[in-house]
Amino acid sequence: MKYIVKGPEPAVFTDWKALASPDWTPTYDDLRGAEKKAVKTALMQEQGYLCCYCERQLSDDDSHIEHFKPQHLADVDPLEYANLLCSCQNRLDKGMPRHCGNLKDGWFDAHLLVSPMSADCEARFSYTADGRIHPGQDDAAALATIENLGLDIPKLISLRSAAISPFLDDDLSHDELSRFVDGYLRKDAEGHFAPFWTTIRGLFGGSVEAVN
Repeated sequence: MKYIVKGPEPAVFTDWKALASPDWTPTYDDLRGAEKKAVKTALMQEQGYLCCYCERQLSDDDSHIEHFKPQHLADVDPLEYANLLCSCQNRLDKGMPRHCGNLKDGWFDAHLLVSPMSADCEARFSYTADGRIHPGQDDAAALATIENLGLDIPKLISLRSAAISPFLDDDLSHDELSRFVDGYLRKDAEGHFAPFWTTIRGLFGGSVEAVN
């Protein structure tokens, strides 16, 4: 889980909400068209186009806007940008077992769900060379997060393992591995981070500081 620094909401979203009147109160179900697209694009950009939970690469047709705190909670404003993230898996996607926001659905426990918006989130998980994710020692919230978001399903383990594999090449010198890792951890020209960013950083280190 990569730390996400929230930015300001898109101006078109702010302007759309400001259209509220005695005759109309904007709701999340009303959010569509250019305003919804602007919100989703802004979320993907601030996340470096990685899923807020598993760090798969995001695409517009295989992702959805995620409410970190579910909309059904009484104290949640469904249109509060600070509570919005972008998770992989379109809610109608049938191509992979449910995980991340799709599996989380309405589950929320402030004491048992690690937030990707918390600065310490990256340190609360560890990874092994076989692609598995593990909670920090005695970290019940990290364990619950893994279980309730399906971060350890076989498909994600396989994808992490595939991302790790090139770094395990015995022919790489220490300097070559260091450059490889540093290059992997940099955003590309379009603002994309490479998939499973924290997995690679956690296993192989790197001198590059995160650009959030």
